[in-house]
Amino acid sequence: MKTAETMRSGFWNRSHHLDRMTFRELVVAYIQYPAIIAYVLLSAVAIGLYAWKPAPLLPTLGAIAVAVFIYPLAWYAIHRWMLHNQWMFKIAPLAATWKRIHYDHHQDPNHLEVLFGALHTTVPTIMLATAPLGYAIGGFGGAAIATATGLLTTCFYEFCHCIQHLAYKPKNKMLAAMKARHMAHHFHDEKGNFGITNFMWDRLFGTFYERQERPEKSPTVFNLGYTPEVAQRWPKVAELSGGVATGHPRQRSAE
Repeated sequence: MKTAETMRSGFWNRSHHLDRMTFRELVVAYIQYPAIIAYVLLSAVAIGLYAWKPAPLLPTLGAIAVAVFIYPLAWYAIHRWMLHNQWMFKIAPLAATWKRIHYDHHQDPNHLEVLFGALHTTVPTIMLATAPLGYAIGGFGGAAIATATGLLTTCFYEFCHCIQHLAYKPKNKMLAAMKARHMAHHFHDEKGNFGITNFMWDRLFGTFYERQERPEKSPTVFNLGYTPEVAQRWPKVAELSGGVATGHPRQRSAE
């Protein structure tokens, strides 16, 4: 019987790091990644459901607009108050989820396999953030098209997230600024710049910053506060990780 691992293409049978990849290699990896394929297929199903029972034009446009607007807020809230708040690793059943969807990413920000979200966490979240609002605006058809919008927005966000970790400097000033802010979140101070492409909510909630505004580097930028001392009290993540890694990921990989 084939497992999820054996069903992956040959490309995904080995590890990849974005700081060692070209843009072309990223595109090849992106279009083959199982989660991205799943988002596209699920969005096609949602669009098919919309075609079966469509909403009128204005509610349809409203559902799409609301889904696009609410997505960065949902990401901000989850990123700041769940993934960067030190409570998930203290609850044993949630520790593995926290490790997979965010701790591992901050431990090695350029490791492509753990950059993408896990489907069992992302798909329900996308549907909860978009479908009820779409239903309130346009009924069944509104819920379907809002869900499709959320899934396709996720594909866009994931690709932008990959590019921000890719070893290149964007020529476009706006893209370069986005990359600089996200890199500051990963390599300088994780307690701000929670957006990916949209930093409006960071500005509104007071967590937006430019690197020069915070001259001191956060000591927990790579471990999110899960230090060896913390691991002694809440050991689940350390057990799953084979210990608690410290220091810069490039320095660790060179050892």
